[in-house]
This record gives sequence, C-alpha cells and structure tokens, in this order.
Amino acid sequence: MPCGFVTCGPNEALVVSGCCHTKPLLVPGGRAFVWPTLQCVQRISLNTMTLQVDSPTVYTSQGVPISVTGIAQVKIQGQNEEMLLAACEQFLGKTESEIQHIALVTLEGHQRAIMGSMTVEEIYKDRKKFSKQVFEVASSDLVNMGITVVSYTLKDIRDEEGYLKSLGMARTAEVKRDARIGEAEARKDAKIKEAIAEEQRMASKFINDTEIAQAQRDFELKKAAYDVEVQTKKAEAEMAYELQAAKTRQRIKEEQMQISVVERKQEINVQEQEMQRREKELMATVRRPAEAEKFRLEKLAEANRNRLIMEAEAEAESIRLRGEAEAAAIQAKAKAEAEQMSKKAEAFREYRQAAIVDMLLDALPKMAAEVAAPLSQTKKITMVSTGGGEVGAAKITSEVLDIVTKVPEMVKNVTGVDIMKVNLQHFPEDH
Repeated sequence: MPCGFVTCGPNEALVVSGCCHTKPLLVPGGRAFVWPTLQCVQRISLNTMTLQVDSPTVYTSQGVPISVTGIAQVKIQGQNEEMLLAACEQFLGKTESEIQHIALVTLEGHQRAIMGSMTVEEIYKDRKKFSKQVFEVASSDLVNMGITVVSYTLKDIRDEEGYLKSLGMARTAEVKRDARIGEAEARKDAKIKEAIAEEQRMASKFINDTEIAQAQRDFELKKAAYDVEVQTKKAEAEMAYELQAAKTRQRIKEEQMQISVVERKQEINVQEQEMQRREKELMATVRRPAEAEKFRLEKLAEANRNRLIMEAEAEAESIRLRGEAEAAAIQAKAKAEAEQMSKKAEAFREYRQAAIVDMLLDALPKMAAEVAAPLSQTKKITMVSTGGGEVGAAKITSEVLDIVTKVPEMVKNVTGVDIMKVNLQHFPEDH
C-alpha cells in the first residue's frame, strides 16, 4: 500500500499504530496519514447496537420465578479518547456480532441481579425504577470496556406460575366486592329515598288538591273581571287599530314626501353637474382665451414698464450729469461767497463798531417792514382820539416811527454799542 491519507466515515474510527506512535492514534470519523509497512491501520465500528436482553425464570426476593425482557441501545464511545482506547483494547479485531454478544451477556447478568433484589410487585408496578437501576449498574460496568449504554427499557414481564394473574384476580375481586357493596348501599338509599319521595308526593297531592280548589274558585271570580277587561281591551284595540291605520297613512305620506325630496335632490345634483359642465365649457371657450389675452397684455405692460425704466434710468443719468454741473456751479458760488465773507470778516475785525452799524443800517429797513407788516394785513382799523393829538394815517405813521427810533437803544442793550455815538470816520469809503 503506498503512503498517503486514509479516511473513515462518522460511524467508525481509525486506529493507527506502529512507528512514530507510543500509543495508537485514534481518529473517529476523519483521516490520518499512514506509512505502509511501518504503521498499521485498523477500523472499529461506532454504530449503535440494539440488544434484546432476555432473563427467563429468575427468582425475585420473594422466591417467585418470573421472566423479563428488556431492550438496550449500546455503542462504542468515539468522542471520549480513554473510552475509545479501552474499546480498542477489548474489541479491536472482533466482529460487531461478537461485540454485541459481550455487551448482551453483561447486561443480562446485571438485569438478573436487579430482578433478584426486587419483589414482583416492585418490578411490575414501578417499571421505571427497575429500568433505571439496570441502566445505572450496567453503564458503570460497560464504561470500563469503552461501551456506553444509550438507553434501556423494560419490554415485558412474564409469569409461568400465575402469580401476576393472581395479583390481578385479587385486585379484581376487591374491586367487584366494593362494587357489590356500593350497589347494595345505593339500592338501600334508593328505596329510602323512594319512600320519602312517595310520602312527600302524597302530602304534596293533598296540598295541591286544596290549592286546585282554591285556584278554581279564584279563577271563577277573576274570570268575570277578566271578561270585562277583555271587552275593554278589545274596544281599545279597535280604537288603536284605527289610530295605527291613521299613523300608517301619515307615515306613507311622509315617505312619499321623502321620495319627492330625494327626487328634488337628484334634480338639484343634475343641475349642479350641468352648471359644472357649463362652467368648464365657459372656461374652455371664454376664460382660457381671456387668460391668453391677459397674458399678452401683461407681457406688453411688462415690456412698456421695462421701456419706462430704461427711459427713467437715462433721465436719471441726465439728471445726475446736470446735478454734477449744478453742484460745480454751487461750489464755485459758495467759494466766491466764502471769499466775500472772508473779506467781510476781515473788514469787521478792522472796523468793528462801524461794521455793526453797517449791518444795523442794512437791517433797519427790514425791521421797519416787519413792524409795519401786521398793519398791511389789517382790513379795518378803528382809532379813538381824545382830541389832543394826530389822527388817521399820520397817527399810524408816527407809531411805526416811534418803534423804529427805539431800535438803537435795543442794539445798545444787546451789543453794548451806541450807534448814535459811533465815529463815522471808521466806515469804509463805500459807506
């Protein structure tokens, strides 16, 4: 055999021994590399084995012979290396039937031992306990061989002497006896209850007869009243029938009116749909063209607005240019006026009192005009004279002049300059 890998399925294990191995190499369900002539490869099955364990005619602890049949499932444990090694030591090279025979003999011995330690009643009534004991004892023994007891079940119990049948007959007799006693007691109770019931029936019959007579009398008395009531109810029923007929007719009329209302609603719905159709038609024939015309006019208005904006921008540009020109003119005028004011300020510094007088003389006519302004707006003046002075326009003129002549005194009080005493030689030549 050439050197290489050797494989096995999950239901068997490879046992490689020889060179390079102080103890066998165990490979459950896998592969191993093997050197031919230097190493030896063997296989051991890991399949589950079903064993029927028969123990005929075994005497129990009471000395009663019985036969028991159990079913056990056993297998060589491949996952535990120590158990697999022990199984290899015990069974390597043996066939599966030989392994089954060894496990069967071991299980049968333990089964017989457990049977001898228990009574028939214990085995028969508590089969679970018997199976558990056999399983535990056999497992502890077979595990040393590398075999695991997967399960054990008690299948059958037989008795050639009729002991089990006698147990059943005794129990059956007890049950039958209890049944007969119960039946007799039931019949006795039934008779007693029948007598009591008959007595109660007769008493009830007498009471019922009395009550029947009283009821017959009450019936006769009440029947007359019932006849009156029946006649009354009959008349009321006839009246109620007429009333119900009137109500029915009224309800029919109401339903007819509701039908008319529904028909009217349907007509209104039809009219509304027709109005919607006409509105859509109007929208298609009038509103859409009007909207198109509106859009055209809006576009024209927008174009016109843009034109006006452009014209306004051009006008603004023109105004800006004119404004710049006017600003230049104003700037030149302001410059000239500033120079004039500068010269005038120099003259004022040189001719202080004369300058003030000059300004007052310029302002005096304006002041006189302001004083006389209210008189120019007067439509009617009434003057009262005591006969000792002027009257008419001369009086008004003299009043105005009096106000004007008080101006120098007012200037003196404000500026401290007495214009009546100013030396006119300080005036410039143009004054």
